[in-house]
Amino acid sequence: MEDVLTQLLPMLTALWWPFCRILAMLTAAPVIGDALTPVTVRVLIALVLAILMLPVSKGVIAIDPFSLHAVVATIEQAVIGGAMGLAFHFSMSVIAVLGYLVSSQMGLSMAVMNDPVNGNSSDVVSALLSILSIIVFFSIDGHLVLAGVVGASFQAWPLGQGYGPLLLQTVAYNVAWVFAAAMLLAIPIVFSTMVVQLGFGFLNRVAPSLNLFSLGFSVITLFGLLMLAQIVRFVPEHYIGMTNRVLEMLQQQMRVAGHG
Repeated sequence: MEDVLTQLLPMLTALWWPFCRILAMLTAAPVIGDALTPVTVRVLIALVLAILMLPVSKGVIAIDPFSLHAVVATIEQAVIGGAMGLAFHFSMSVIAVLGYLVSSQMGLSMAVMNDPVNGNSSDVVSALLSILSIIVFFSIDGHLVLAGVVGASFQAWPLGQGYGPLLLQTVAYNVAWVFAAAMLLAIPIVFSTMVVQLGFGFLNRVAPSLNLFSLGFSVITLFGLLMLAQIVRFVPEHYIGMTNRVLEMLQQQMRVAGHG
């Protein structure tokens, strides 16, 4: 029995460190890390990827699994994987912020429904745009991109050798980019609805006897839907462009870590 445990322990430790990094990345990544994906499925995917990436992850590292060093190494792998998954989540967050901005301008923020992706309630426009972004994610093989990035990360940040703080700083600085990209996409709808509201405001000054509040609400909603129909066809292109930007950011960090 002791011989079996002696042979089994190095294998388990060799799987544990890649498993922690991959699971942390999948938990923070879009679509796979959402509440729509069961936790057991996410764990099984991380375990399969950890087995497949044993040659890439350099195999066994000399760390006692029952020491404080092992706890620190586990936290290290979770931080690296979580930072990479969070970077990819930015592209999906742009679409979610776009949905909230559009629905608030169109007056549809009151049309709330249960969102199975995030596990809470959201407006209809955000839910529809989220479904569109999920379709685009799998159409561009986003799941394979995640596997390729986590495989390349073992070359840039080997197990047990730490990571540069530049990765966390770059991910933190890109939070502002999420709101800027969403606002750029929502500007046509925001501007058009504002023009319609100004027009009804001037019309109310000319003819105050008319009940323009109820009429203006329906016209703004209809005009916003027309503008949304024109913008939604550009959402996949922007999502792909934002994902490419995230990939370039991670590749740059990996090159810096490799030279370091």
